[in-house]
Amino acid sequence: MTEKTPLLHYRLFSVSEDHQPPPVVGDNVPDDGVTGTAAATVPTHSRRTQPKKLSTFFGVVIPTLLSMFSVVVFLRVGFVVGQAGLYQAIAMFIVAYVIISMTVLSVCAISTNGALDAGGAYYMISRALGPEFGGSIGIMFFFANICGCALYVLGLVESIVEMFGLQPGRNAWAPGHVLPSSYWYDFLYGTVILLICLLVCLVGANIYAKATFIIFVIVSSVLLIVFISFFVVKEMSVPITYYEGNVTIMVNGTFTGFKYTTLKDNLSPQYGIDYTTGVMMTFTSVFAVMFNGCTGIMAGSNMSGDLKNPSYSIPRGTITAVIFTYIIYNLLCILTACTCDRVLLKKDYGFLGDINLWHPLVTIGVYSSTLSAAMSALIGASRILYALAKDDLFGVLLIPAKKTSKSGNPWVAVLFSWILVQFVLFAGKLNTIAGIVTIFFLLVYAAVDLACLALEWASAPNFRPTFRYFTWHTCILGIIGCVVMMFLINPIYASASIAFMLILLLVIHYLSPNSSWGYISQALIFHQVRKYLLMLDVRKEHVKFWRPQVLLMVTNPRTSIPLINFMNDLKKSGLYVLGHVELGDLGGMRPNTLVLGFYDNCRPDDLLKQEPAFNTSISDGDSPVMLPNFPPVRATCASKCLSSEEYVSIIQDAMKMLKNVVLARYFSKFDRKELLSRKCGDIFVDVWPLNLMRPDSTSYVDTSSLFLLQMACVFNMVHTWKRAKLRLFICVESGMKVEVQEGKLQQLLKELRIKATIQTVTWDSVVSLHWHKTLSSKQDEDSIFSSFPTNSMMISDQYLQAVNQMILGQSSKPAVRFLYLPRPPADTTMYERYLQQLDIMTKDLGPTLLIHGVSAVTSTDL
Repeated sequence: MTEKTPLLHYRLFSVSEDHQPPPVVGDNVPDDGVTGTAAATVPTHSRRTQPKKLSTFFGVVIPTLLSMFSVVVFLRVGFVVGQAGLYQAIAMFIVAYVIISMTVLSVCAISTNGALDAGGAYYMISRALGPEFGGSIGIMFFFANICGCALYVLGLVESIVEMFGLQPGRNAWAPGHVLPSSYWYDFLYGTVILLICLLVCLVGANIYAKATFIIFVIVSSVLLIVFISFFVVKEMSVPITYYEGNVTIMVNGTFTGFKYTTLKDNLSPQYGIDYTTGVMMTFTSVFAVMFNGCTGIMAGSNMSGDLKNPSYSIPRGTITAVIFTYIIYNLLCILTACTCDRVLLKKDYGFLGDINLWHPLVTIGVYSSTLSAAMSALIGASRILYALAKDDLFGVLLIPAKKTSKSGNPWVAVLFSWILVQFVLFAGKLNTIAGIVTIFFLLVYAAVDLACLALEWASAPNFRPTFRYFTWHTCILGIIGCVVMMFLINPIYASASIAFMLILLLVIHYLSPNSSWGYISQALIFHQVRKYLLMLDVRKEHVKFWRPQVLLMVTNPRTSIPLINFMNDLKKSGLYVLGHVELGDLGGMRPNTLVLGFYDNCRPDDLLKQEPAFNTSISDGDSPVMLPNFPPVRATCASKCLSSEEYVSIIQDAMKMLKNVVLARYFSKFDRKELLSRKCGDIFVDVWPLNLMRPDSTSYVDTSSLFLLQMACVFNMVHTWKRAKLRLFICVESGMKVEVQEGKLQQLLKELRIKATIQTVTWDSVVSLHWHKTLSSKQDEDSIFSSFPTNSMMISDQYLQAVNQMILGQSSKPAVRFLYLPRPPADTTMYERYLQQLDIMTKDLGPTLLIHGVSAVTSTDL
């Protein structure tokens, strides 16, 4: 088995020893490549004994909140409003949150489409788009977290130096200002802060979660006091000292309290020089700094390997954090614009401390939030690097990063990430690297949207996320928004980052080993090829575009190589079919499912006469009538083309060729227009996933049952039939633990992302008629098992009629029924009896599909 492959061996019912049915020997056990009890595979991760550590609140909500607050909430809200004005500040947050909201919807969709492992966004993208895109975007996301960690550390250094640093010209003996300040001293302070983050991350995710919870309580308390201070503190003047080179400048900013004139003055933009960097600010440069307060949406996803239930926690936790931070940011912008003049906002980034009820409180909040964001980025980067190393995308280069501690913490990846952050600290100033960090994150968000868009456009049946609030439109909006903002912020950095990503993509494509994740490119190629094949119209053929469509019939291809090569040159890109083929296909378009009409004595009706294209009396005269191209309908008294033995032989041969088989009965009664035109009442699709001919095997869900479930789900996913409701019927006997059985089946449906209601049917009176329940002694049992032909001959018509009546007895006539198709008997003399059994069991059921699956088609993984 490859990594976490489709469900096999999934035990549905827990049967006690005294209720265990006897083993059936000689019956027609499905030859599916697994044992007779085979069913579906549960991925290895579901069998792990060690549970995940973190809940939704501790693992997603808190890290995401703290990462999104980080530097911006305490140090840059005034900068944004002071430079851009309230109108543009609100517009910036709207644009930023629209972009990240589109990405959050894509993250929620992908994360609820299967089990997540460590690596967060990298894991999602790589499993959706394949190793090339996943590896290149994974590296970009790794660097984004590295630069983000450095940004948060530099923000904390900036705050420390502002509070305690000695600047040129400042009195060395000023109270509280004791730290020397220069480029290299700032680098030293950043190194010490980063070392604290390293120590926490080396201990592991558990201590990180506890530390972030304490920080979350501190930050929440500080924010509450900040909001109260806006209303309580009276008008005051704030002395401000800032430096331009070696020149000390002293001005006074004013906290006016709530005044209309203050609000009016702060509505329009007034872009000026940033006093920390000496650079003239613009809309895009301010947006780049502000957007760093929105880049923490992946903090919870990065912890996917440490969560109890990633598919449950990531959507709920991330959306909660995004909504909460959006409200807080907008409230802070409005309160700031109403109470603080431009001088205070543009020349004192730490003004929230100056106007607070207790000045040091905001400093504590700044230190806590930035320290938490730095830890979150560092631990996120290490988890991404660890996931890249596990996947062997870069060969021996990342082998050391696979090493973990006994508790599973990838300590080598943490150390490697710490070293890279240390190098980025040489940048020196927060605003210097803000643009680079923003572009990296925007590129990753665009890739997540692209992954979700590709999955949606591929229309893969197994892409059915439980999170439904997204469409391909939201994915496209997210991609466009991310790309546009990247080039608005800095076209050079944006172009360089995209070029770097493409180089990585090519390197991984040619150097990485093959993966078993599945390639979205194959699904898209299949989807497009199928679409274009259906667009071929024989009525539009023209002699100008004629090309040979060659069918070459040869006795044996081994002896005809020259002729085969010659005809291959002659075909001129046309269709070329080699006639001597026992099992052929059209590339990836090979059929995997054989559908046959049921072999019965129903009178054939010419239903094509009801279609205008096939009826001369209804045709409009312009379109050609195609009726003469079809053979006439078989008369009722005429013999059939196939005998019953030949019909069952086709079924048997198809199964031996590992093709799934579907028998369709009573579909002449399937009135699609009437069903779809119903204005009231529900449309039901009934699914009976158990082998009703083998009640002794109902303790298991096998490959056929899962294929049957998948087919019903695919039918329900079609836009026309989304109204239909799936009903899943399970048959139980008295004395069995129904609640346990239903619970396990519900869990299976949840893992498969199939929405269906479970109906329990007690069938004691039915199953009592089956031959294995009528055995009177051990001698009878042994004699039956040793008899030939097989014991399926023992199934009585009375039992089959009882099964038929049990199915008919369920309320609400369904649009279609899905039933389990047993494998034909090995003995060819029993083929006719096999058809009789199917005929009795499905008599008068209405449109019914009898389905037998031989290949695994479901997966619980991303």
